[in-house]
Order: sequence, then structure tokens, then C-alpha cells
Amino acid sequence: MMPPKDTFSAPRLRAGVASCEITNERPSTPVRDPLQAKVLVLDDGVTRLAIVAMDTTAIGARHISSGILPDVGEAFLPNLRARIETELGIPGGNLLVNASHTHPPGRLLCDDNQQLERVFDAIRRATLGLTEVSIGAGEGFEDRISINRGLKLKNGQCWTIRHANPCPPDDEVEAVGPIDPGIGILRVDRVDGRPLAVVYNFACHLLFGDTHGSITANLPGIASRLIEETLGGEAMAIFLQGAAGNVVDIFFKEFNRPRDIEPLGITLGLSTLAAWRRIQTHDGDLALVSETIMLPRRTDIPERLAALRQEEAALLDSLRSTCLNLKAFLPLYLQHLVNADFPTDYSYRYLQTERYHGEDRAAMDAWQRQQVDKYLANLRTMERLVVIQEDMATLQKHQALNDDSGEESVAAEIQAIRISDCLLLACPLELSVEIGLAQKKKSPFLQTLLACYSNGYLHYGSEPDAYERGGYEVTECLLAPEWHAVFDDATSRLLQRLAPAANGASIGGAASS
Repeated sequence: MMPPKDTFSAPRLRAGVASCEITNERPSTPVRDPLQAKVLVLDDGVTRLAIVAMDTTAIGARHISSGILPDVGEAFLPNLRARIETELGIPGGNLLVNASHTHPPGRLLCDDNQQLERVFDAIRRATLGLTEVSIGAGEGFEDRISINRGLKLKNGQCWTIRHANPCPPDDEVEAVGPIDPGIGILRVDRVDGRPLAVVYNFACHLLFGDTHGSITANLPGIASRLIEETLGGEAMAIFLQGAAGNVVDIFFKEFNRPRDIEPLGITLGLSTLAAWRRIQTHDGDLALVSETIMLPRRTDIPERLAALRQEEAALLDSLRSTCLNLKAFLPLYLQHLVNADFPTDYSYRYLQTERYHGEDRAAMDAWQRQQVDKYLANLRTMERLVVIQEDMATLQKHQALNDDSGEESVAAEIQAIRISDCLLLACPLELSVEIGLAQKKKSPFLQTLLACYSNGYLHYGSEPDAYERGGYEVTECLLAPEWHAVFDDATSRLLQRLAPAANGASIGGAASS
């Protein structure tokens, strides 16, 4: 007698989800919305893995940030991996933990023991709730939320949009850089068609949530709530942060109204849902590979500091006396801005005094313009000096971190997960959007999600040619420019190991349909 046909069929992909709240129980600032850790466990009968998305700034960043990012300690990830391996049978290396990189000031999360217990329990519950699923991947589009904060100046340098910096003079700005408008989406449905999980991946720095500095999950908190409410509580929305090193939300420097992230979060949620509806699901399988690489620490900080000090000295030397202060400067500046020909009165008064009194008001106006221009030049010098002071302090901090390490390189875990025909590539860096776009372009998979801020934290990772242009990202950086070649080689090796044989794609080109 022949056995039933199903006896020889491969196990169907299973998935489970769970979440837990991880908000600081004794916050020093208001809580706008609770912070969560959300878990997706996947099992194809051969490989079992867990993806954890946490509403926090970074994973294991206390030491490397000099205590500025205090929430998740260095012991969290290894302890969590040990527990899931010992108690749940999930290999520790099969865990990906991503930080959304939300930025409110102060301590965001509950204490270390509670973080570990709550996240572990969520993984346990997701594992107990494994159910058969179908899966599919696709991409949404949203270009109304973010802007590249590295402004390209006409002199070839970069000026970063920051709250710690003034913006550059408008006449010095040549162009803005790229953003990544893609929303990578993984759709996970129960076998009866009901949605189980919506994993979405987007690149945008999550900085200030509101004018009060409240604790908040920021844009993804709003977007995820919208997705879950729209789907009637049937699915869990799980956000993974992308290559957001040099992109911020479009309203980041807007000061003429109270800061409100709600419209941007709603926009992200609606665009994700619009693309989610178009995704077709099917059975799938899993594979995971990872590699720990050694990235070279930078050695050029003394030279960078010397160059900044030289520029600082030249700028200080350029400051010249002015008879104006701000109180005298501002009305004169506005008068000459409104009407350069007749700045201090109506035109007929100029004509009248010239005809009957022989007064040369034009000479007075020319002298005023000279004083205004001198004051403006001093203002521009002051603004550039602010940037230089910030840059020097940041470089000195990273020089101390590298010196204290006593090492020439730093370890970075690069993790690649194949979920059917979708790739999830994870790293502990704040990659620039340019590098993120390049990694997606070279991937042979039909859809590539890039989860930065994952499994650790190593500050910024910018393209090598950015170092000479300057800007915040290459200043707030531990790594030498050569880090990128090491990283790019590693991702190519991982892609080659996971490349789908069925589509005939090769590394460096898009997959064929």
C-alpha cells in the first residue's frame, strides 16, 4: 500500500509572532507612546531563526558611545543568544536584533534584567505559537518623508543638517544627496490567508519625536499602529531600520511650528499597506549565513584635527572690526534687503533732499551696505567656527575611544538571511544611504532588505570618498576609509553563498524574474 502523498512532502514554513513592552518604568521625560520589542520566529523544518525589532537607539552601545547611548548593554545580545540556544533550541547565531534608532534624550528602556527577561519571553511565546504560513516579498515607494542631510557645497565639501549646527548659507549649497525611497516588505500570511506579520524596512533617522523630548517609538510606532489597526489586529507590524546614516525626516530643521511626527508616520504606514496589498505569497524556505569581520580603525584623526585648527586660525584671523552689533545690524540689513536702491526712506524723499539740499544719501547707503556686509561675513565665520568646534570635539572623542581600545581594528558581525527569494542583510553600522543603495543594487535577490543597527553598534559607515568632503558622518566615525572594501567583500561572499540557483543571477546584477 502506497503511503499518503503528504508523507514525502517537505515541511511547510511556519512562523510565530509576539511582542513585549520595554519602556523605562521611571522615565525622566514624558512617554508619548510605549516602546516595544517585536519578534518574528521562522522555521522551515531545517532552519529556525528569530528576528527581534526593538524600539531603541542601538544594541550594545554603552562603551562605544561613551555612555551617550545607555539603554542596551553589551551583555544583552550574547546573554539572549545563550538563553534561546539553551532553553529554546534556537542557535544563538540565528538571532537578529535590530534597533529602530529612535533618539529621545535620556534612558528609554527598562533595566537590563527586565530587557533580557521580556525579550526572551516574547521569543519563547512566538516559538510556542508557530503556525504554517505562506510568505512573499515586495517593495513600496515613499519619497515624501526623508532628506539626505549631507548638503553638497559648491566648494566640494559637505555640510550636515544638524540641530548642533546652523545650516550653511543658501548661496553656498549646490545640491542635495540621494535618499532611498524603497520600503522593503515581507508579507507573512497564515495558510487561511489571514495576515500574521508585516515586516517593513525603511531608511530614515529617527531623531526628535516632539518638542518636549518625549520617549517615543517615532515614525515606525505610528506607522505600525496604523498597519495593525487597518488589518484588524490580525497582523503584527515589525519595523527594521535601513541605511539611515545620513538621512533625516524632511521637517527636521523646521522651527515655525510644533514638531509633529504623526503625518510622516501615517504616510509611511499607508505607503507600506499600499505595497503590501500587491504582494503574492507562497511557500518558502530559509537559509542563514554570517561572518565576523575586522574593520580597520581610523588613524587619520590627528591630521584631521590639524587641518581643522588651521582653518579655525584662518577664520579667526579673518574677523575684522565692525561698528555694528545685532541691534544695529538687523534693521539696516532688512532695509537694504527690501529695497537696495532706496533702503532708508521712500524714493521721493531721496529725490527731494537731493534736489533742494544737495544731500548725497547714496554715499550714506553705500557706507551702510559696507558695514552690513562686514557683519554678515563675521556671522558666516561664526557659523563655520561652530561647526569646526563640534567636529574637533567629536574627533577627539573618537580618537580617545580608538586609543582606549588598544586595537587596530574592531569586530563587526555581518548576517545574511535568505527568506525564500528575499534577502535580509544585517550589520551593526549606521550605513550611508549611498552604501545601502549600492548593496541593494548588487544583490541577486528579487527583494533585499538592509537592516542596519543590528547585532551591535559601530557608529557610522560612509563611502571612502566622503572622508575628504567632511560632514558629521565621517567625523562621528571610528573607522578608516578602508573599512568599506572589507565590508563589501564580506557581503559579496555571503551573497554568493546564499545566491538562489534557480534564477541564474550573479552577484553584482539584479535577479531575473
